[in-house]
Amino acid sequence: MSDNDKSDLFREMMADVSPLKQDQVETHHKYQVTEAHIARQIAAQSLTDSDPEYLSLDYANMLKPEDMVEFKRDGVQEGVFRKLRLGKYEIQARLDLHRKTLQQARDEILQFLKQCQRMDVRTVMIVHGKGERSNPPAMMKSYVTTWLEQISDVMCFHSAQRQHGGTGATYAMLKKSAERKLENRERHQKRQR
Repeated sequence: MSDNDKSDLFREMMADVSPLKQDQVETHHKYQVTEAHIARQIAAQSLTDSDPEYLSLDYANMLKPEDMVEFKRDGVQEGVFRKLRLGKYEIQARLDLHRKTLQQARDEILQFLKQCQRMDVRTVMIVHGKGERSNPPAMMKSYVTTWLEQISDVMCFHSAQRQHGGTGATYAMLKKSAERKLENRERHQKRQR
């Protein structure tokens, strides 16, 4: 069958088809989206926004003092996550949250992670303690874990190895800064030439 025959056949089959009068789809939200929701969503997308209010002080998935924590975003290679989990990366910066209130801890985590990203520090350790004596148990640990999941610049995290504090500390890996990504791209392009 030639191209002309195919065109003729197509036109013949589509002869009784009429175009749609409206080509836009209406979307209905099951829930009410408020300005506060949108502001929190935008703020949660990056560490560059300095407002800590999007990290909730009201709710966290409660853990037990001995619980192992782990989290990995889509796109993080298994080998990278395994190396972090095993403590094979050099800890480039450390934050200790002992004797801090939740609000102080939240503010310090954001400030610490922003500073690390500015300085191209990628592997950090946050010491939150196990919280065996807190009420409820493991309160700081639970909030820190919940916050780290909400910060999009945190690629992955895992409970530390025993020599680094075990379940009372967490390794975290940050995304590369925009400048570092550009450097890598340029370096790889030079190699390909």
